[in-house]
Amino acid sequence: MIVGVDEAGRGPLAGPVVAAAVILCDQGIDGLDDSKKLSAKRRAELEALIKKHCRWAIGIAEVEEIDRINILQATMLAMSRAVDALQCEPVRVLVDGNRLPKWRYAAEAVVGGDALHPCISAASIVAKEHRDRLMRSYDAVHPGYGWATNKGYGSAVHLEALRRLGPTPLHRTSFSPVAQLILL
Repeated sequence: MIVGVDEAGRGPLAGPVVAAAVILCDQGIDGLDDSKKLSAKRRAELEALIKKHCRWAIGIAEVEEIDRINILQATMLAMSRAVDALQCEPVRVLVDGNRLPKWRYAAEAVVGGDALHPCISAASIVAKEHRDRLMRSYDAVHPGYGWATNKGYGSAVHLEALRRLGPTPLHRTSFSPVAQLILL
């Protein structure tokens, strides 16, 4: 009952922050690694295996929460929601990074944990795939920002569209490029 936890989406200018919590299956899954090191095709394959054979859950902090409590606290909230959604009492929680949510579980923050612990790697993959799907769906609702490809990060295409089209309700108004445009 060791849970791996990771998040996706702390740095983008738009969209929620998504965390995943994963308890690995007994047989293990070959090829787990930091989601950023895997191709999109391989991530999708691994996500399907994780979801089929492991216990997993998602936690999300929405844009309004990010702007209200800040991105760090929203990330901790998403992580807490993910672990709570597992509806079990973990023996230990391993979290990628250097900070932990305030919770009752025995836990350890592991810098670079998504490359070191398979359970965190699995969480990294599930969180990234989930958030990427969300951003592709938001791209259809708010075309022009390039979210299907840039996932809400401050790419040149996204920044130019932000200047031309203005912010959407999915933009983080507490993030400086968006806040500066609102002030203008």
